[in-house]
Amino acid sequence: MSKKTVLVNLSNRHMHLSRADVEALFGPGYQLCKTKDLMQPGQFACEEGVSVVGPKGRFDNVRILGPERPETQVEIMASDAFKLGVKDVPCRESGKIEGTPGFTLEGPYGKVVKDKGLIVAMRHVHLDPASAARMGLADKQLVKLRVGSERAATFEKVLLRVSDKFAAEAHLDFDEGNAVGIGNGAEGEIIVD
Repeated sequence: MSKKTVLVNLSNRHMHLSRADVEALFGPGYQLCKTKDLMQPGQFACEEGVSVVGPKGRFDNVRILGPERPETQVEIMASDAFKLGVKDVPCRESGKIEGTPGFTLEGPYGKVVKDKGLIVAMRHVHLDPASAARMGLADKQLVKLRVGSERAATFEKVLLRVSDKFAAEAHLDFDEGNAVGIGNGAEGEIIVD
C-alpha cells in the first residue's frame, strides 16, 4: 500500500447494547456470546440478534456488536430508514445519539422502547497514532476517501478517528460499498485538500 491508503471494510446494520437493555431483551444476568473478533481491537460480533421495529417495518435478527456500551444505539443504512418508516435519520459519528429518532427492539425475553439512538453511521477511518502521524493526519479531521475501480468514486466528509485502541481500517456501509462496486478488503486512498 502507498503512503495514504487504508483497508476498507463494509458495515451492515447492527447495534450496540447497554447492560440494562441486554437484560431486558435476553433476561437477567444474560451475557452476550462472542462469535468472532472484529478488526478493531476488543470489538466483536455476537451470536445473538434481535428485531429492530419502526412505524412501518422491521428488520429481524439484527447483529449485536460487543462489548456493551453505556447507551444503546442502532446503526442502519439510509435505505433501511424507508423500510422502517422513520424519517430524518441523521448521519452521525458513533456514540453521538442526542436528538436522533427512537425505535423498538424485540428479543427472546422482552422488548425495549428507546426514545433515541437510531443513526446512519458517518463514514470514517480508524487509525492508530503511528499510522496517523506517518500520513500527516489528525483525530477528527475530515478527509476524502477514493475507492473502487470500474465504478470508482470519492467520498467526502470522511471522519478520521485516531486512538491507540484502533487499527487502521475505513468503514463504509453496504449502501456506499454497493454504489461503487466494492466489498470487504478493498483499498481506499485518503485524500486531504
